[in-house]
Amino acid sequence: EGSCRRLEGGLVQAGGSLRLSCAASGRTFGRWFTGWFRQAPGKEREFVASIKWNGGRTWYADSVKGRFTIYRDNAKNTVYLQMDYLKREDTAVYTCAAARRDPRLVWRTDEYDYWGHGTQVTVSS
Repeated sequence: EGSCRRLEGGLVQAGGSLRLSCAASGRTFGRWFTGWFRQAPGKEREFVASIKWNGGRTWYADSVKGRFTIYRDNAKNTVYLQMDYLKREDTAVYTCAAARRDPRLVWRTDEYDYWGHGTQVTVSS
């Protein structure tokens, strides 16, 4: 039916930018609600951003609002997370996730059905 694959993490200096991509297989991905989560060392996984299947609405954690942008290209079965003005505290393993139905609470991990492989993002000072 489909799965998420993460692409493109990396190392970047504070204040810099990085774009993460989450490419999915399966014909129905374009109908899935999709989100990004991250987990820093010693911390729990936390919500970063999410987007409706048609891109019509987005949600962001307060810590990234105004700096990160989530968007999607359903023709390419890909969801992106553009990260600008990165801070050291953004260092974490980032993972994309998808849900068949719109979550009631977008930040809850148990609302998502599919999880991609995490990618390390390291922000240096």
